Amino acid sequence: MTEYERSRTMPAQPEQVFDQAANIGQLDTWLPEALHVEAEELPAVTVHEDRTDEDTSALLRAQRDQMRLEWGTRDQGSYTGWLQVAGIGGGASEVTVHLSFFDDSHDPGETMVRDALDTSLQRLEEQVRLRVDHPAG
Repeated sequence: MTEYERSRTMPAQPEQVFDQAANIGQLDTWLPEALHVEAEELPAVTVHEDRTDEDTSALLRAQRDQMRLEWGTRDQGSYTGWLQVAGIGGGASEVTVHLSFFDDSHDPGETMVRDALDTSLQRLEEQVRLRVDHPAG
């Protein structure tokens, strides 16, 4: 098993960050550009990965009371992950993303995963900033 974890501080309340992260219709705005999530009957989703051109059955659960998203493959158990939002005071939040790969063939490698996580957290922060700066938009 291989695990990766990255964190980023964001200038917004944890509820605002979580609501943006958990918005199923806007996951593509912050997830790695090579991943696309299509909601079925939640928590069931299909994840399309451009790198392999494959669709994978997965689960996605949002637990707002815990400010936590959890996901993972449904049938083969190749990977799981979670996103946790925590308030750190002063109107800021820390977002941590954790991935666990149980199947080495599904793990794209440390450099690629760390870059994708960092980019995803940056993109999520951009989306949060847009929402906080322009609440009606």
